[in-house]
Amino acid sequence: MKSTNQKEKTTITDEDMLYQLDGRPKFSIAFPLGLQHVLAMFAGNLAPMLIIATIAKASPHDTVVMIQAGMLISGLATFLQLYPIKIGRLQIGSGLPIVMGTSFAFVPTASAAALAGGIPAVLGGSLIGSLGEGIIGLFYKHLKRFFTPLVIGSTLIAIGINLLGVGRDYFAGGAGAKDYGSWQNLTIAFSTFLIVILLQRLGKGVVKTAALLFGLIIGYFIALAFGKVDLSAVGSASWATVPLPLHFMPTFNLKTAISFLIIYITVSMETIGNTSGITVAVFDREATEKETSGSVLADAIGCAVASLFGAMPNTAFGQNVGIVSMTKVINKWCISLGAIVLVVCGFLPKLGSVFASIPEPVLGGALISVFAMIMINGVKMLAQAGFNGRNTMVLGITFALGIGLAGHADAIAGLPTWLRFIFEDSIAATTLVGIIANLIFPDSKKVTAAAN
Repeated sequence: MKSTNQKEKTTITDEDMLYQLDGRPKFSIAFPLGLQHVLAMFAGNLAPMLIIATIAKASPHDTVVMIQAGMLISGLATFLQLYPIKIGRLQIGSGLPIVMGTSFAFVPTASAAALAGGIPAVLGGSLIGSLGEGIIGLFYKHLKRFFTPLVIGSTLIAIGINLLGVGRDYFAGGAGAKDYGSWQNLTIAFSTFLIVILLQRLGKGVVKTAALLFGLIIGYFIALAFGKVDLSAVGSASWATVPLPLHFMPTFNLKTAISFLIIYITVSMETIGNTSGITVAVFDREATEKETSGSVLADAIGCAVASLFGAMPNTAFGQNVGIVSMTKVINKWCISLGAIVLVVCGFLPKLGSVFASIPEPVLGGALISVFAMIMINGVKMLAQAGFNGRNTMVLGITFALGIGLAGHADAIAGLPTWLRFIFEDSIAATTLVGIIANLIFPDSKKVTAAAN
């Protein structure tokens, strides 16, 4: 009887642990839950690097190096969030079940850098920008007033608009492709697009959360039937290698660094939002200052290390926050098993070469709706802030100068050099104009509350 009671107690404890941060449930229970997180973010984690590698005209080998590094650093950065490093009062990592992955927010800025200076220019800008995010993490308490929902919402809309242009080109077969807009490319892209939408709408469980991954796999086979897949690099790739730093030697440019630095502001706010998203959904409270600053610092360090290893910058993945919010499973051991899968994948170049062979129309079909959602998330944030007279005026100024004027070289040719420098990047301009407009026209309610 004693043995039976102990067995029942063990079984109950394993189940209960799923809804607690600490403890180690059975592998058979924990691993599927961790793998679910990997499936939900795997494709989204790799896609930005595939896009930038294509724009930079990287070799198949260099593309695989980026993919391996991206998987490895995502896993390591996730571990840092789960199990923080504490140095005195300083905490690096949130101690929460946050899954890290490559951020789409950097794609427009990284695309411009890749066209100008290849992958080394992208990594140099990312490395410098990560220092700025580190400062935000260290001094979050004093800086958060600059990053209002209007600023972040406007920036997300600008990012979404830029990304939709990228998605359109991929949908049609890739910018500059000889068969751009051909019926074959459009058939592949539309088929992939519809599969992803149907899986998201009608799927359940892992099929629904990993709809993007399954859509890419099915789209891949459709493209294979059309003869659009080049598998030559897969056969020549090694089965296992160790990712090493400085495969690409970063190059530094002031314009690129400033553009990246501004995008890091938005990504910091995204990480902050996702950190609070977990605590509100599971613990019914806002994230503490230590959890928030630690989360941003872990993000910054992950981005810096990613730059050294050849990967794009990362951030806390919103879809994984959604899984935690839906399932209430917050056990760090479960999430860490998923992180282990990512780390192991980082040592398998043959797997990376398979993803590198995904044709542009498949990527475009799978991702164009993701890019649209980034813009819609920005709209949601603006809606939460409200459209009173003051907010409408701030948004009008922000969009008029940040999106309407910025990014059009001929329209800003007569501006002073320092001002033209800022307005060459519409995302950077939107963020800066938004911050300045918010400071010039403060919210009267907040000013009154502060005075009282």
